[in-house]
Amino acid sequence: MATTLADYLRALPDRALGTLLRLRPDLVMPVPADLSALAVRAQSRVSVARALDGLDQFTLQVLDAARLTRDPDDGTTSVDAVLAMARGDAPAAREALDRLRALLLVPGPEESLHVVGGVDEVSSPYPAGLGRPAAELDASAAALCADPARLRRTLLSAPPAARAVLDRLAAGPPVGTLSNGTAAAADSPVQWLVDNALLVRISDEAVEMPREVGLVLRRDTGPLGPLQARPPAVGGAGRDAKSVDSAGAGQAMEAVRHTESLLTALDAEPVTLLRSGGLGVRDVRRLAKVTGVAEPATALLLEVAYAAGLAGEAEAPAARMGAELVFLPTVGYETWRGQPLAQRWERLASAWLAMTRQVGLVGQRDERDRPINVLAGEAERAGAPAGRRAVLGILAELEPGSAPTADEVLALLTWRAPRRARGREAAHREVLADASVLGVTGLGALTSYGRVLVAQDRDEGADDDPLGVRVTTDPESSAAALALDALLPAPVDHVLVQADLTVVVPGPPEPALAAELELVAEHESAGGASVHRVTEASVRRALDAGYTAEELQGLFRRRSRTPVPQGLRYMIDDVARKHGGLRIGGAGAYVRSDDETLLVQLLSDRRLSTLALRRLAPTVLVTPYQVGRLLTALREAGYPPVHEDATGAAVLARSKSRRAPLRTSVAQRTEPVGPPPLTAPRLAGIVEQIRRGDAAARAARRAPVTVRAANGHSMEGLTAVQAHSQALAVLQQAVRDKALVWVGYVDAHGATASRLVRPVSIGGGYLRAEDERTEMLHTFALHRITAAVVDGS
Repeated sequence: MATTLADYLRALPDRALGTLLRLRPDLVMPVPADLSALAVRAQSRVSVARALDGLDQFTLQVLDAARLTRDPDDGTTSVDAVLAMARGDAPAAREALDRLRALLLVPGPEESLHVVGGVDEVSSPYPAGLGRPAAELDASAAALCADPARLRRTLLSAPPAARAVLDRLAAGPPVGTLSNGTAAAADSPVQWLVDNALLVRISDEAVEMPREVGLVLRRDTGPLGPLQARPPAVGGAGRDAKSVDSAGAGQAMEAVRHTESLLTALDAEPVTLLRSGGLGVRDVRRLAKVTGVAEPATALLLEVAYAAGLAGEAEAPAARMGAELVFLPTVGYETWRGQPLAQRWERLASAWLAMTRQVGLVGQRDERDRPINVLAGEAERAGAPAGRRAVLGILAELEPGSAPTADEVLALLTWRAPRRARGREAAHREVLADASVLGVTGLGALTSYGRVLVAQDRDEGADDDPLGVRVTTDPESSAAALALDALLPAPVDHVLVQADLTVVVPGPPEPALAAELELVAEHESAGGASVHRVTEASVRRALDAGYTAEELQGLFRRRSRTPVPQGLRYMIDDVARKHGGLRIGGAGAYVRSDDETLLVQLLSDRRLSTLALRRLAPTVLVTPYQVGRLLTALREAGYPPVHEDATGAAVLARSKSRRAPLRTSVAQRTEPVGPPPLTAPRLAGIVEQIRRGDAAARAARRAPVTVRAANGHSMEGLTAVQAHSQALAVLQQAVRDKALVWVGYVDAHGATASRLVRPVSIGGGYLRAEDERTEMLHTFALHRITAAVVDGS
């Protein structure tokens, strides 16, 4: 078969060969040496299985027709025979058969088609759900099937229960299992069918329906069963495109906000990773409770944040040998947090599209009956990105605002690629749910910016830029981020301060405003307009971070579009007046104050007796304990101290956050997920390379017997090979005569080869010769030449 298929490939024009390589790019990874190697690779199990995975249901049924109509002697079929079995829509069947031929799954001329051997190895042993011919199963069944009239009478006489068994097996697969294990009861329907040769026992526990019986039972639906030449219709509810975008944009804002809340919670209290990998169930529940996000959404956003490079692992501070790892934000978290909201969303959505994680498996049990945790290795699925692209690709093909049901999407996926969709129904439903959480879809329909995200993820336009030299005009903002940014409310740089000391932000705050609010107010509620509250603790936190009372007053006057309430001004002044009345330092630690009465109060305060304070001077107290403990004890007792350094300058209280090492988002990695796209120029070059290699290989097989023997090929009747000195003499004479010579040599990899060349010169230990076929000049090291024979053609 390989030789026949190689000859068939040689007869193909370059355009048809290029089409084959474009449809099956795995055949050129790496580029085969010649057409014989390409033929062998095209029939391998792995390559054939990959080609079949991309075929739709109807094309697979046409392939089954080719398998069923093969001649038992030479294994060939014809186009007419295939079309006759795939009755119904003849143009569609012809189109499907042409696709199979272009994929080299059914090569050959129209009157003599071959099904490549790898198809039977990776496909069901029962084409179209039909059993084996009766002649291969049992002599009694073969005799019954050889008489069509007798076969019909036997089928008509079958009891209703037996006929129900036949109808079930006729729909496929044609093999059934006996319910009682070793033998059926004498009066059972299955036993009746076996006794009448309508079923054949193939083992003690299984029976099989002969192919001829199945064909008779399918006389109404056709030999291949029900055929669906066109994909199922996907309609769904029609939504207003603006409503879809509005709902999706709102959900995108929520996804970014919830992700930021989770990362902030991790910053405040990092989570220890389990030794078996992943995050513990209790930790995930704690994060969900702290941030107010549902547990499934928490798991999804944590996985997406990890894939986007915003969170990662770092060694615990107290760990040394056998160190524990903690999960916390990475170094790039602050940079992401300072970006516009649309760019932050685009990074999350792109990472979700590209990550090889199936979050829906979290909470389920693995093969060892252990729960699958967030970030655990058991949730890795290499096919997850392809599944997301397939589901979103269907939504992108529909009209804007179309919201199909999950069942409609699954039905279309099953028709388009039944081999890939088999067993992945739950994963495909999960894609629709995740897309809704992340704001890629809204009201069940793909948003306009989600459509742009899917289009840019496909890397369209590769043929227009085969060398990859084109650059974008704005590398900071992708098209999807720009499309979403146009839908989002403009970031606000102001607040509305209420009389009850609440601060309302009427929209998404600018990064600078958000950082200020985080410091001077407590967050209370989120949404389209977030609410914060100013408290004494938040004002003290701002003063600890270096603000003065005047700066806080100016901050609220500058940011507030409403008059600053008198109560807020009084509270800031009151807290600031008390703030810093005490100055502490190291002695262990000391306390100093210009107010001697206040120091006397500290010495007499029983709540501070554990600090062992003693007076060094009228304005100075010291303690043997460290500054941190002294600060905490004084603040818990209601005193407002300020930490100072050795020079007397105030030490800002803003703590340094630990960060995990910087991680690259999976969407930014350059490693190809599958075969690289084959552009037209590249295809032409590959075809030319394979043709040249094939010509060289065929020329090597035509080399003189002495050259092939010198290269290690066994030759009958050959007693010796040409000596090296004789080869040099032949080459020297060929230089003078300008004659063609077959040269056998050992290449740099130790492989033997032969080439027909015209020697030009010999000198310096090298032979320089011209290959007339390629018009290229080659250089051969003389010590690597094994033989040389003048061409006799």
